[in-house]
Amino acid sequence: MSSVQQTQFSPKLVRDLRERAIESVLFLAALSSVATTVAIIGVLFYESIIFFQKVSLWEFLTDTQWTPLFDDKHYGIWPLVSGTLVTTTVALLVAIPLGTTIAIYLSEFAPPLVREVVKPALELLAGIPTVVYGYFALLFVTPLLQVLLPNLPGFSMLSAGLVIGIMIIPYVSSFSEDAMRAVPTNLREGSYATGATRLQTALRVVLPASISGISAAYILAISRAVGETMVVAIAAGGQPNLTLNPMEPAATMTAYIVSVSLGDLPHGSLEYETIFAVGLTLVLITLVFNIIGHFLAKRYREIY
Repeated sequence: MSSVQQTQFSPKLVRDLRERAIESVLFLAALSSVATTVAIIGVLFYESIIFFQKVSLWEFLTDTQWTPLFDDKHYGIWPLVSGTLVTTTVALLVAIPLGTTIAIYLSEFAPPLVREVVKPALELLAGIPTVVYGYFALLFVTPLLQVLLPNLPGFSMLSAGLVIGIMIIPYVSSFSEDAMRAVPTNLREGSYATGATRLQTALRVVLPASISGISAAYILAISRAVGETMVVAIAAGGQPNLTLNPMEPAATMTAYIVSVSLGDLPHGSLEYETIFAVGLTLVLITLVFNIIGHFLAKRYREIY
């Protein structure tokens, strides 16, 4: 009798053990990504606390100058924040309209052959090294802009922002197109049945129905633009400057981190600790954008 029960239950036992092993592997994979994120934030917080023990948080948030490497030292983060936000805004003004238009065309109007050619070509832009984009901005886009704007300096946030916008177009177009193609066909057919054109259906039915996925694409593009390093380090000028004029040179948070990390500053010095305070600020800004995007996506998902 026991041998019969063993024969009956052993396959089930093996299957259960196999499923538990797979679940454990998947759990460890998910835990590793969470643990890595927590470790990065923990290091930033720990090193930033050391920095703020020497520099007051009030000075960090209210001073309008950022000159930690000069004799007259100031630790106001706003020049770096303004440079980051201006270049990001210029990039989004390029990427969001173009990326969304491309996504609508590929999803609703393009023949299958055109879609199969254009979409991989767009995604190829995301695989180009960012240092190439940086020199493209410096050696091609900036001289071209100087023909149109003679007073434009050799380094500017406008040139860097335009190239970042071109660079993140695949993030907007690809994810938005996937979200639009996921809209059920019966919604399109119902729109056509009421006499709507393809353009009206795309703008009034497909676009609102896929706004949750499109919002996620926008947030991903924003995070990518905020975190871009090489383009702004090469083409934006690298000089902290509190301005909202994109035609002026400036430094971003990522460019400053790169310049200090590759310099000759000794580890543990106050000047070196500034990169952790800047990095923590960058993480918090990105977190705010992601939280806003999450609530927007959730709200539109409930509406539509």
